[in-house]
Amino acid sequence: MTTFDRITSDPALLNGQPCIRGLRLTVRLVLEALATSPDRGEIRLGYPELEDKDIRKELEYAAAT
Repeated sequence: MTTFDRITSDPALLNGQPCIRGLRLTVRLVLEALATSPDRGEIRLGYPELEDKDIRKELEYAAAT
């Protein structure tokens, strides 16, 4: 069973939308960035707090939900 320890959801943060590690980066925002620019290096330039592990877990989370 996969755990999504890097995906958090807090009703006090962005209306409870799934976020990356409690940051103001929603799963949806990063997925949209991946859809328009699949170059992870370019995405990480725009979001320097984003780690490769975050992207992998987010893709797993999106596939599972």
